[in-house]
Amino acid sequence: MRSVTDEHYFSAEPTTPDDRRPVEFTVAGRAYRLLAAGGVFSAGRLDPGTAVLLRKAPLPTAPAPAPYLDLGCGYGPIAVVLATASQTPVYAVDVNRRALDLTRTNAALAEVADLVVPALPDEVPPDVRFGEIWSNPPIRIGKTALYGLLDRWLPRLTPAGVAWLVVSRNLGGDSLQRRLVERGWTVERQASQKGYRVLRVTHSMSP
Repeated sequence: MRSVTDEHYFSAEPTTPDDRRPVEFTVAGRAYRLLAAGGVFSAGRLDPGTAVLLRKAPLPTAPAPAPYLDLGCGYGPIAVVLATASQTPVYAVDVNRRALDLTRTNAALAEVADLVVPALPDEVPPDVRFGEIWSNPPIRIGKTALYGLLDRWLPRLTPAGVAWLVVSRNLGGDSLQRRLVERGWTVERQASQKGYRVLRVTHSMSP
């Protein structure tokens, strides 16, 4: 099964039909039923990398003082799960307007519309800092664009903040880990499963 349509899922304005379909999955014993559509990442299922991330990274279960960020949110599974589990505001950021519309719909379906904030990158207030960043980053945009994306958002972690990234080993998970270390981040491999690396990224001065 292909996880994306022939059109790039990082297109700002997808032209493929907005044929919405349900995606069902379970995280931490809770069942979710969201909507996805063509032109959005992993439109037919919960992406395997996202599934590994939600299973292997420690899911927050209580409100936090700083908001979270779902970077490259797609139709919003990570944002919806984070908001549901923690009752903490989550910025769901993507360049794909259809993805943001789906995230808005899915947050309402999951009864966390008051907590999930779908936004284009430039719509996030510049003074907002994040307690946690969660991302299945868009590897297929290319290394230069990917590194630029992470260089833009990782510095917006609070001093004690943590980022959780999932990357396929075959698509450069190990080289990304090395690159982040070279850029001054502390990076630990939280887990490996089904060919994916789950990386824990913190400021170097963090414990």
